[in-house]
Amino acid sequence: MEQTGVTVRPAVESDGPALVAVDVATWSTVVTPGPQPDGEGPFFSERTPPEAVLVCEVDGEVAGYVVLRQEFPMPSHAHVLEIGGLAVGPGAQGRGAGRLLVEAAVEEARRRGAVKLSLRVLGGNDGARRLYERCGFVVEGVLAGEFVLDGAEVDDVLMARRLD
Repeated sequence: MEQTGVTVRPAVESDGPALVAVDVATWSTVVTPGPQPDGEGPFFSERTPPEAVLVCEVDGEVAGYVVLRQEFPMPSHAHVLEIGGLAVGPGAQGRGAGRLLVEAAVEEARRRGAVKLSLRVLGGNDGARRLYERCGFVVEGVLAGEFVLDGAEVDDVLMARRLD
């Protein structure tokens, strides 16, 4: 997928260091309950191999990613895929990269035979929630007070989009 100066492509192993840099640049308790990345670890793992990741490039430079995986690897859940992470570096934000990544994830999920694409987003991450809503995702549930971040309880919002 492409729009002016912004492209999305499958990840390759050599993207790892640039994707770690995106994680370091975008980390905050507004966007993730996970620990702050140290910038030293590998991006790819058994849970997140390169084939589970789509990379966004802006003007030829890696600027973001979306992780697409089957969260519950069992036959009864094979029709559902999940966006397991989305990040766009600060220098690339506001250029449509996030929307392009979500749209690419939707198309890839369809290509893989999914009929539903789900995700989880922190309740206070208004920017991400608006992006997902603009891309056709709806709230399916809220896990109230699921995380404690910066001393306050934060909701985990479950969103999904039907693909059929």
